[in-house]
Amino acid sequence: MEKGKGAKKISGTREWAVAEINCSLGCPHDCRYCYASYDAIRKNRITPAQWTTCRVLENVGGREHQLYDGQVMFPSAHDIVPENLDRCIQILTSLLDAGNRVLIVSKPHLDCILKICSAFDTVKDKILFRFTITARDDAILGFWEPGAPAYKERVSCLEYAAEKGFATSVSVEPMLDTGDVVAMVRELLPYISHSIWLGKMNKISTRVLADSDQMKEEIERITREQDDVTIMHLYQQLDSLEKIRWKESIKEVIGLELAQDSGLDI
Repeated sequence: MEKGKGAKKISGTREWAVAEINCSLGCPHDCRYCYASYDAIRKNRITPAQWTTCRVLENVGGREHQLYDGQVMFPSAHDIVPENLDRCIQILTSLLDAGNRVLIVSKPHLDCILKICSAFDTVKDKILFRFTITARDDAILGFWEPGAPAYKERVSCLEYAAEKGFATSVSVEPMLDTGDVVAMVRELLPYISHSIWLGKMNKISTRVLADSDQMKEEIERITREQDDVTIMHLYQQLDSLEKIRWKESIKEVIGLELAQDSGLDI
């Protein structure tokens, strides 16, 4: 389907949710492409050295949340980590008590997911997990996402949540190893009830600091692996799978219609 003229552009987290909720500043995962880190540092809310420490925001915990008109994403500007898990559970409790449908997005730690699944077992029909799994190669993950869990732990979280009856999905955004995406998708599909989202690394030239020869080489590799020809080939290989979803960055290359409303998650 061709993208219509003058279509309203829905991108980023708004493809998934009508609202995003957060409770921390900073994230120990320290992903090199992180838009939240780039934005917070640019606005002088935090220094690069401070970013890797999770600071729980005191003014957002425990308050009652409204019922939103659509799916709510939690979190979007940090991750769920052991340091903020208690506050995250408080926020999730408030959102779910208000009747919201909540999309929980994380590069998941198994201990955190075990506790979340236990805490919200009775309201699992209101929860959709979306685990960010950007590559299978731990060397690539260790470079781009140095503080985040390894591939095996993220898959263990996905398997556990699926086994416990929660709705599950995966975000492969950004794709850090495009040549392995098809094989990884097929490996993850048995544990996914909802969708697998694929997306490019956005704004590499502004968000990613080319501060070493290795970083420059990685930027060149990622840029090469997400050129239009490669993206089109990936689309041809995977689009027939029912659970595959394409982020706006790929839809624009392929010529697919963009989402017209926030939070459709389709």
